[in-house]
Amino acid sequence: MEPESIYRIENLRKEYNARVVVDIERLNIRAGEILAIVGPSGAGKSTLLRLLNFLEVPTTGQIVYRDYVFDSQAPLDIRRQVTTVFQRPVLLRASVQENVAYGLRLRGERMDERVGDMLARVGLASLARVSATKLSGGEMQRVALARALVIAPTVLLLDEPTANLDPYNVGLIEEIVREQNRTRGTTVVLVTHNVFQAKRLAHRVGLMLAGCLIEVNTASAFFDSPADPRTAAFVRGEMVY
Repeated sequence: MEPESIYRIENLRKEYNARVVVDIERLNIRAGEILAIVGPSGAGKSTLLRLLNFLEVPTTGQIVYRDYVFDSQAPLDIRRQVTTVFQRPVLLRASVQENVAYGLRLRGERMDERVGDMLARVGLASLARVSATKLSGGEMQRVALARALVIAPTVLLLDEPTANLDPYNVGLIEEIVREQNRTRGTTVVLVTHNVFQAKRLAHRVGLMLAGCLIEVNTASAFFDSPADPRTAAFVRGEMVY
């Protein structure tokens, strides 16, 4: 039986000033999976995430999230089910715990034990009252991840979440993402240049080139027996455009 799809994409195009940035004929994202999208810079990966987070409107085609067809402004209750962690998170000039509680406050909820539990989960409980401006890059990224997860999203979108981080923080963040998917069933879409990270984390992997989705397959098939020669070249570390 085919797994339930949380997103269904059909004939999706996004253009800026007549330049096509995303051009995907069909993509189903399965509920509860980790899907990694890899590809070179400028391939359209980040724009795809912005479309999935309802921050950009398709030029043509459609995105169906569950039963909601997205073609303009998504309603608030839909937008609140999806959250993104960016490569360079923007944090408030406030304490770590206040940053993590930010999404709860926007929803009219108070800062409670969920914040402390999430800080412990990302290894930052001892820094709860420290200003976020004093954190290292890896700590800031963990705060951003905690802020995203404390609101219990249905879908977590990750845009190069560990780029330029040290191996310790990379390992911590990957394990948190893996645990969130395993224990909460959170659907994760990960954009990364790092094919090794995709191989470690993802159930399925897709290659984007020039806005197009070249191949989507299980992680094992994608890396061990790719169907498209461009995928094989990318996996070997060759320059592919």
